[in-house]
Amino acid sequence: MRELVLDNDRRRQVSDELGLSFGRLKALRALLDGPLTMRELTERLQTDKPYTTLMVDDLERRELLVRSVDPSDRRVKIVTATEAGLALARRADALIDVPPAALLTLSADDLAALERILAAAEITR
Repeated sequence: MRELVLDNDRRRQVSDELGLSFGRLKALRALLDGPLTMRELTERLQTDKPYTTLMVDDLERRELLVRSVDPSDRRVKIVTATEAGLALARRADALIDVPPAALLTLSADDLAALERILAAAEITR
């Protein structure tokens, strides 16, 4: 199960196809639901502040997101994906949503059993 969930080959394929590290793609995907503060993005990515800043700097240089000042608190920075960044995040989601080959070989009964197990364990997307 660990190998299936942490499939680094799939992550590498997605990164190679889209030309960004998986971490940067994860940051863009986190912005699909709307802008986040730098703190919220750091928490969502489960990284530290310096690494989040490094990724945001790079994505900003690539014009995939913009950083702005929160009008209610100038100390807070808001990160918003650009249209190009949102498009890339959607493409990443589409690629990631393709089931791994190991799942495609399972029978309908096995898939139903796996779905019951995951639901019982409360594993969600």
